[in-house]
Amino acid sequence: MPPRRFLFLQGPISPFFAEVAAGLRGLGHAAHRINLCLGDRLFWRGPGAVDYRGRAEDWPAFVGAFLDRHGITDVVLLGEQRPLHRAAIAEARGRGVAVAVTDFGYLRPDWIVLERDGMGAESRFPRDPEAIRALAARCPEPDLQPRHADDFAAQARWDVRYHLASLVPWPSRHYRRFLLHHPVPAYLGTAWRLLRRAAETRRDAALVAALRGRGAPLYLFAMQMETDYSVRAYSRFPDNDAAIAETVASFARAAPTDANLLVKLHPLDPGLKRWRNRIGRMAAAEGVAPRVHALVGALPAHEAIGACRGVVTINSTLGLRAVQLGRATRVLGQAIYDVPGLVWRGEADAFWTGAPPPDAALATDFTRAVAACLHVRGVFYARPGLDAAVAGAVRRLHLGALNEPLPEEAAAARRS
Repeated sequence: MPPRRFLFLQGPISPFFAEVAAGLRGLGHAAHRINLCLGDRLFWRGPGAVDYRGRAEDWPAFVGAFLDRHGITDVVLLGEQRPLHRAAIAEARGRGVAVAVTDFGYLRPDWIVLERDGMGAESRFPRDPEAIRALAARCPEPDLQPRHADDFAAQARWDVRYHLASLVPWPSRHYRRFLLHHPVPAYLGTAWRLLRRAAETRRDAALVAALRGRGAPLYLFAMQMETDYSVRAYSRFPDNDAAIAETVASFARAAPTDANLLVKLHPLDPGLKRWRNRIGRMAAAEGVAPRVHALVGALPAHEAIGACRGVVTINSTLGLRAVQLGRATRVLGQAIYDVPGLVWRGEADAFWTGAPPPDAALATDFTRAVAACLHVRGVFYARPGLDAAVAGAVRRLHLGALNEPLPEEAAAARRS
């Protein structure tokens, strides 16, 4: 296998990319890096790094020249819809350079995506049920039991270091952050939410138990982090507000009059928008305030989903979890699991009374194929899960085995 030349752009806020690059060098490949801000510098160890100090409008020419000068064969990044990454991908595709995208897994909690070209709407994974079934037949049965714990404290420390460093106008004084909120109020808001988390989770659990005790149907709207680029890139919504308002309006028009809607805040949302008040105002405007409830604690996803008849989301991976748990699911944006037979594709108002549960066999095949073709096992922040993720990513990139099962896994599936 001839050696390849990898270019790493922005990645997870962890040592993951630096260690993957070191592993690839150990196999005879070259690894390069372009730092876009000081935060990027903090998480890159090893040779081959340069700083981009120019303006956004000059970036395409810079990265294109870099690809040519170093003979880059593969670009690796997280967040294919970040503006500078979009431009880099366009330059790469124009030269026949492969693009690999990583992020937290479609499967949770200890899986990481490593996918050709992009995620969500950009994913090359099939949306046709028969193609998914055929692909699953080539894949081994996945081990879905959690094997690796991550470290939220390390994630928080590294995140603070990265984003505060990125406020420094050096070495890239023209760099523009991709976050919606300034990091300082966001961190303060997150800290306050963490202090309140246990009490709010108990409150949420008691509310859900009381509603279930009445025997009325429950539905769940799963919010996402507004800094999640998939909200802006892969949906028609600029933020959570618009999606929640549309869902509450449909619920008011068409849901059973005894039904209740739970709106679950993402556990890492900084709470800067005071969501309980906002959601209450939206519900009051539609005349359903007593039947719409904000869950602002950290109620486990499987408990929230398990209590409900159906789930609505923009394109959260929690929607895939709902499919796996057999709940009717509606996707408002573009998602990899937006597949006939898995999610509701009819009229919005008909969802509340007419959406059937997903096809269980297709959901199993989907999970099997996604696990084998698009993921490596591990986590970004805590060892030994980080070591497992690095080893898995190095192997897939070394073999060029993206969007397909690894050779030994395909062989095992043929024997079974």
